[in-house]
Amino acid sequence: MPALPPPAPEVEIVVVYAPRLAPLGGEAAFSAVQIGPEILKAETRLDEALKSAPGVSLFRRTGSGSANPTTQGVSLRAIAPSGAGRALVTLDGAPQNDPFGGWVIWSALPPEGLDGANIVRGAGSGPYGAGALTGVITLQERGAANGLQALDLSGGERDSYRAAIAGGLANFLVTAAASKTDGYYAVRDPRRGAADQRVDLEDETIAVRAQHEIAGVQTAVRVQAFRAQQGAGLFGARSVTTGKSATVTLAQPAGQGVGGWRLQGWVRESNLRNSSVAVAANRATTTPANDQYRTPATGYGLNAAWQGTLDQVSFEIGADLRHTAGTDHERFRFLNNVFTRDRAAGGKTLVYGAYAEAAYDQGPWIVTGGVRLDRSRAYDAQRVERDRATGAITLNQAFANRSDTTPTGRVGVRYEVSDAVYLRAAAYAGFRPPTLNELHRPFRVGNDVTESNPTLKPETLQGIEGGFGGEAGPVRWSADVFYNRLKDPITNVTIGVGPGTFPIAGFIPAGGTLRQRQNTGEIEAWGVEGEASGDISDQISWRAATAYTDAEVHGGATAAQLSGKRPAQTPKWVVTGGLDVRPMPAVRVSGDLRYESRRFEDDLNSRLLSAGLSVDARASWAFAEHAEVYLAVDNLFDEKLETGQTADGVESFAQPQTVRLGFSFRR
Repeated sequence: MPALPPPAPEVEIVVVYAPRLAPLGGEAAFSAVQIGPEILKAETRLDEALKSAPGVSLFRRTGSGSANPTTQGVSLRAIAPSGAGRALVTLDGAPQNDPFGGWVIWSALPPEGLDGANIVRGAGSGPYGAGALTGVITLQERGAANGLQALDLSGGERDSYRAAIAGGLANFLVTAAASKTDGYYAVRDPRRGAADQRVDLEDETIAVRAQHEIAGVQTAVRVQAFRAQQGAGLFGARSVTTGKSATVTLAQPAGQGVGGWRLQGWVRESNLRNSSVAVAANRATTTPANDQYRTPATGYGLNAAWQGTLDQVSFEIGADLRHTAGTDHERFRFLNNVFTRDRAAGGKTLVYGAYAEAAYDQGPWIVTGGVRLDRSRAYDAQRVERDRATGAITLNQAFANRSDTTPTGRVGVRYEVSDAVYLRAAAYAGFRPPTLNELHRPFRVGNDVTESNPTLKPETLQGIEGGFGGEAGPVRWSADVFYNRLKDPITNVTIGVGPGTFPIAGFIPAGGTLRQRQNTGEIEAWGVEGEASGDISDQISWRAATAYTDAEVHGGATAAQLSGKRPAQTPKWVVTGGLDVRPMPAVRVSGDLRYESRRFEDDLNSRLLSAGLSVDARASWAFAEHAEVYLAVDNLFDEKLETGQTADGVESFAQPQTVRLGFSFRR
């Protein structure tokens, strides 16, 4: 009898993650949601994966695959979404929000390069700092290991293609992605005219992380570059966003549990080119309105943290600093087929603060609390306008520097009633200083003009929440109730309608609206959130979540006309769900749905966007270990999902039904 071949040797796969400190353990007292690898794998864009949690939203319903970069700010809990975003996004500790506008270039964060995301709703500034007004989304980059870690190749309707890859060596990770689509018409028949163009997109990104341990200190350097070019859906209106970043992290975490220190420095550069047009009443033609041909911005920051324990209490003490500088260069006042004026508007901001946080995590109790103090400053603000033919200065404005000191904090408690049920409660405060974009950059969408405001002050939020959750057999569930008060919200306030000439912005055509960013009183919001998931059998699993938010503006003396209104772009109900069926070991069929109730396009609640339900489906066949082919259909039933409405009633819609065929590898 011939000898059997020896068994294949077991190869140990070493995975090296970016340097990070262990969490204190108190985060469980707050409303947190995990986005795992399976959800990330099913989506080609990170913002779409995050939206499986109903409290997550961009400013508009449109996703990053077709939205203008300036509307891709992310917010939580639908208190009052903003183009700048009211939530902080970090990647292994480094902020990912744009230094000029606060929005996030989601195409620079391909899901293939991530291990997961943790969404903390509310919870205040805590150790996160400025920008975490309605919460924080912390991303974890994929660990580095020898060989290919992830690959996705797909093609679809309207000449849509995408490729993404992640892999490298045990101490070296490369993540790259590129996509292209001819896009779709946002305005549909019969309102569509010759002025309407497809919302097309081309983007690419590459990131490299190298790390090594030096004298017991974990050291990592990460560099990235990205570019996104897209049409705005109108002839002559386009945007191009480019940027690069670098992060250096040093850390010496405890060998086990909480402890150690971390020091991180980062720098981000971005540049936005954005052209906009005025639209004729019959949508047959467009006229150039402005050309923001250069908006360079640089942000850099430092953050440091030290952890330790005292008996049964773990603690973290830290500090951080963020500085931004940027200028919007723009051509405007289009007369006789040429731009006649040039504008340069910009300034600088500085935010620095320190915090202390502690957590007791023993037995059935988790008790956590922390305090934070920040100093924010907006300075060197200037707006200069020139006649392009003569070079003569037509406007030269310098604005007073502004400084604010903002104390914040948070406390939370969680009690395990049994192995299957827990109770929790929390109170918190957070803040967000205005971005350079809000302070200095006016913008135009069709005939609607929004002016900047260099006198804006920081937004602050106070909130309380309580909830319970647990497991009942195969079902995992949680439910929360919250109350938030957002003071001095930065809002696009209507100050006039066209046709007419206004001192602040010049001529506004018929069908257009003039708005300005202003701090407007406060917004009160209360709501409930609920999530559940489970397994019906070994072959069928499900998840469902819902969020209800009742938000109301109290405009005060500055914007009394808004009192009693609902904040723009704020739905009351959001419901998400998913079903995953595995009829055979190699075959998987899944579906995801998202329902949003109606919302208003504008601050005056005069433009109503209808409720909408979208369903996405995906079927895959795993033909080898870690490898599969898949067929995905976005907007399966080709629903008309309304995303915008002009003053003269022209509606825009999200992408129609889109079929994609692809290959995926995950290890």
